[in-house]
Amino acid sequence: MRPELDRVADPGYVSENRLPAHSDHRWFRDAAEAASGRSVFEQSLGGTWRFHYAPNPAEVVPGFEDPGFDVSGWDEIPVPAHIQLEGYDRAQYTNVQYPWDGWEQLEPGQVPTGFNPVASYRRDFALEAAPAEGETVSVVFEGAESAVSVWVNGRWIGYATDSFTPSEFDITEALVPGVNVIAAQVIKWSSGSWLEDQDMFRFSGLFRDVVLRRRPAVHAEDLRVTTTLADDLASAEVRLEVALQGEGTVSARLEGVGELHDAGDGVLAVRVESPRLWSPESPALYELLVEVRDAAGTVTEVVPQAVGIRRFAIEDGLLRLNGRRVVFHGVNRHEFGLQGRVMTREQTEADLQVLKRINVNAIRTSHYPNNSFFYELADRYGFLVIDEMNLETHGMWDRLRYLGAGVEEAFPGDRPEWKPALLDRAANVLERDKNHPSVVIWSCGNESYGGTGIRDVADWFRANDSRPVHYEGVDWDPRHPDTTDVLSRMYTPVRDIEPYLAAHPGKPFILCEYAHAMGNSFGGVQGYLELAYREPRFQGGFIWDFSDQALPLVDPHGREFLGYGGDFGEAPHDGDFCGNGIFFADHSPSPKVQEVAKLYQGLQVTVGRTAFTVENRLLATASSAYACVVTLAREGEVLASATVETDAAPGGSAEYPLPVTVPAEPGEYVVHVSFRLREGTAWADAGHEVAWGQGVFGAWAPPASVGAAPLRLVHGIHNTGVHGERFHALFSRLHGGLGSYRFGDAADGGRELLTGVVRPNFWHAPTSNERGWGGPAEDGAWLIASRYLRVSPDSRDPEVTQLDDGSVRVVYRYPLPVQPATVCELAYRVDAAGRVEVTQTMELSDALPELPEFGVLLGTRPELDRWRWYGDGPEECYVDRREGARLGVHEVPVAEALTPYLNPQEAGSRTGVRWAEVTDARGTGLRLDAEGGMEFSALPWTPDEIEAARHPNELPPSVRTVLRPALMRRGVGGDDSWGARTLPEYRLPRTGTLRFRFGFTGV
Repeated sequence: MRPELDRVADPGYVSENRLPAHSDHRWFRDAAEAASGRSVFEQSLGGTWRFHYAPNPAEVVPGFEDPGFDVSGWDEIPVPAHIQLEGYDRAQYTNVQYPWDGWEQLEPGQVPTGFNPVASYRRDFALEAAPAEGETVSVVFEGAESAVSVWVNGRWIGYATDSFTPSEFDITEALVPGVNVIAAQVIKWSSGSWLEDQDMFRFSGLFRDVVLRRRPAVHAEDLRVTTTLADDLASAEVRLEVALQGEGTVSARLEGVGELHDAGDGVLAVRVESPRLWSPESPALYELLVEVRDAAGTVTEVVPQAVGIRRFAIEDGLLRLNGRRVVFHGVNRHEFGLQGRVMTREQTEADLQVLKRINVNAIRTSHYPNNSFFYELADRYGFLVIDEMNLETHGMWDRLRYLGAGVEEAFPGDRPEWKPALLDRAANVLERDKNHPSVVIWSCGNESYGGTGIRDVADWFRANDSRPVHYEGVDWDPRHPDTTDVLSRMYTPVRDIEPYLAAHPGKPFILCEYAHAMGNSFGGVQGYLELAYREPRFQGGFIWDFSDQALPLVDPHGREFLGYGGDFGEAPHDGDFCGNGIFFADHSPSPKVQEVAKLYQGLQVTVGRTAFTVENRLLATASSAYACVVTLAREGEVLASATVETDAAPGGSAEYPLPVTVPAEPGEYVVHVSFRLREGTAWADAGHEVAWGQGVFGAWAPPASVGAAPLRLVHGIHNTGVHGERFHALFSRLHGGLGSYRFGDAADGGRELLTGVVRPNFWHAPTSNERGWGGPAEDGAWLIASRYLRVSPDSRDPEVTQLDDGSVRVVYRYPLPVQPATVCELAYRVDAAGRVEVTQTMELSDALPELPEFGVLLGTRPELDRWRWYGDGPEECYVDRREGARLGVHEVPVAEALTPYLNPQEAGSRTGVRWAEVTDARGTGLRLDAEGGMEFSALPWTPDEIEAARHPNELPPSVRTVLRPALMRRGVGGDDSWGARTLPEYRLPRTGTLRFRFGFTGV
């Protein structure tokens, strides 16, 4: 039979002939084969299939499943793959919107008829080994979006929904000797698609592996492994239940412990003395080897099962692991890369390795179950996992929020016809993943409001497992508070958490999403971590999210770029809202990772002038596990280094004297305390830094100008010239500013270092967060003031004064086109050595819009393409994202200084810059400095050019290097990207006098 459209649109038609969900264990012929990892019972059908694309069900090819049907002329397609990335249909990114919204008038369950692509697949296969007597053969579709129908040798096999968990079918009776033909048909949108409205790219097809599995006549169909840990953690019991098919017996042995004994009721158990406990820091795993024998005593299969002994539960009102309070240093992770949701085990392992390196200890599988190998790797590397079932109905929830619909329209809400699909998805994830120690919480899904359906899912989870249950939607629909065991919210400002806890006693609290890291973001997050270690019930959160979702494209000029919503010709779409990662789309680290690693480090280090303190926030690891190296430096030069043996216990703190002495001589000194791996691990080499702290002592001051011949002042008609032995500066009356600065000994007056007039600057290309809360509309007057600076007759004629010390002072005053009116003054003081000190001053009124930044823009020659500075770094940092930056001497090519966010925006700046040199290959150029530090960027483009580009490939060829020293830029913000402003303490003042002073000279 072939499912008709009305059946595909039936919410109750969840599956047909699909095998019940079971644990994701693998079985092998013997222990040696198990050790090799290659099972004779498995055969991958991944690779090339024949393929037909139909834009809707009416255009599918009838009878294609028949072995006699000729598909030799069909296209070929790889499996696994999304059809939209293989030349069919188109990729579509939407956040909340259902992908068909606005095209067809549909109610939940109904599916589009005009456009609803159907992918028909076919391939031949021969079994690598003929089934023995009594054996059965199944085919497993690990991921099929959104519903799959299956035939073998023309025989109807079955149908299944739930895109993100396995759909397995018994095909034994359909097999024939020799070559067999398997056919599959995947419809893009089924009734189940209404439950899959996650914030993600929308694809379809067979996007995970397809596998044949043979089952021996006597077979362990399902394993359930549980561990019970004594209160004093001194012993544990490991229990095993096996659902056995066929007549036979089961025995099991726990590595390093011994045989499991019969504990009654079909349970095997063993007591473990002094167990090695599983935790994120020490993910100890025991191997349980299960042996299955038939009635004659012959071994039919062996099953290796990793066992982590740990206790995770709500105890005394708090989430605890092995009795210790947990703080989630978490991220949300879409299973997504440059091939979409087609992820290999190797790619996933690389993801987990980089997350370990930045001190992440927890992952929420947003918002669907991942490939099974993810959980195996999470067990081994040590992550606390919130395992989320495949449910999100955000688009329907908005009907309640924005269109005024009543609670009776909540979806799935209280609708009984959807309950089977919900419980099916819950069973699919729990039964598959139940034996993974990394899974510590079950999640009922995401952003689907509330109702009895989700309440019943939570009850089912609790009835079938002991882990806590999570569902954030209770915060929006509090009718059924027992749906969740954990209070959960998204993007709550840190200032609102303690009042919320006071109003909602009794349960632990997490932020299942926080720090929406869209574009240049992740500012002000340190407050969350400080609160998590001050308020016991607030137990951390999960950053949104791990990596940008974007896909490779090529523009009409052959330039590669990463596409986001709208770049694939799709509608509706949600633009670059998919660019929320702390990692880029290729999973390389963004500058935000620098901050994450520091905030999430398990050892907090406070450095004083004579001693340092270590606060150990780890669960199970003393600081003695790491080498501690203390370094003393001055302006990037290491003066001394020594090691210290520390032993701060988990949950404790200790103070240690510094092994280096901070000099009493004038200058600025940095003491860096670094904790590093003593030995290499699976995720990092020996010497990898896991935690650090810095102390800064003394103060930096610009060097005094050396003596030089007196200045020569020239009052021309249009220019005022200030000339010294090695430099020449021209101040223009026509253009209203410093227009020329030449430096050097050449006979022609040296090398010109400016490419235009120095101007005050109040604007930058808006960040994603600023666009989210409407900053450009509110602050637009400052764009006008920066781009179209009014040079009036008064401002053209500068005030020029020769000072008593021989220097020359030149002052320009610019009336700004803002309301109420104000004036920005740039005062230059030029000394005989050629140093130009610039003082920018402006009076503010709270009636003016808020300033995005306050600084100066200088254009210099494009060959000045090397940037070296003494200040915060090495990565980009801003006033509200500098916890992870360390003071030192850093360098970066100017061409690489603009962080390549999906949508170009303000980026690439550094805070606390004492001095910066921008030079060419010979080391000549400009040196800028600011006593007390400044914010500074050196980029190939102006803010206007950056703002005009929608993608990095659209930035124009660079014709200058643009320097932007500033008193301050508005912090990037970090609560969310669609309404939360930068925290007040990281904004420029609204009233009073702003004054910024820096200097520059040729080098």
